[in-house]
Amino acid sequence: MYTWKNHFVVQADYQHWANEVMFTALDYLQPDVIGSDQGLFFNSIHHTVDHILTVSQSWLARLQGEHFAANYRVINNPDWRDLKLALRRETRKLQTWLEAQPSEFFDSQFAFSGSDGKPHTMWVRDGLTHLFTHYAHHRGQVSAVVTRLGAPCPEMDFVYYRREMERLLTEMKSAQPQ
Repeated sequence: MYTWKNHFVVQADYQHWANEVMFTALDYLQPDVIGSDQGLFFNSIHHTVDHILTVSQSWLARLQGEHFAANYRVINNPDWRDLKLALRRETRKLQTWLEAQPSEFFDSQFAFSGSDGKPHTMWVRDGLTHLFTHYAHHRGQVSAVVTRLGAPCPEMDFVYYRREMERLLTEMKSAQPQ
């Protein structure tokens, strides 16, 4: 049965998968390029990926009814390897947390203070949709830079994720003893 919960748990898994595809493409670049100004909104690839992580942490805190103080103007995770690990952990943390929520949670609203300091109320499903499209928005910016710099174009579309998951399930089923 298709539910909002199932939808967003799959979306969280997709975010993790797409981040890995992006990281694989980034591995083709020299480390100094990751931190250099590439004309992105947050200037560098490093700052852009750091922003993805910080926004993810902020929205998870909001969904949990907590406050997360974020400074988007600075790089909060200066070590590139630590940043990649932190983003990996954060997307899995979000996925695990979503899996633990009752189905009714996804049809509820939550209140939070926005980055403007004002109180807001939003449907959970709209907050999650915003978060996941935010991931895709900034990964798309990074993808354009990666490709411009000569690395392979990362194929991060959801359809590629679904094909990969179907392939893995087929392999698992064929590997099981009959």
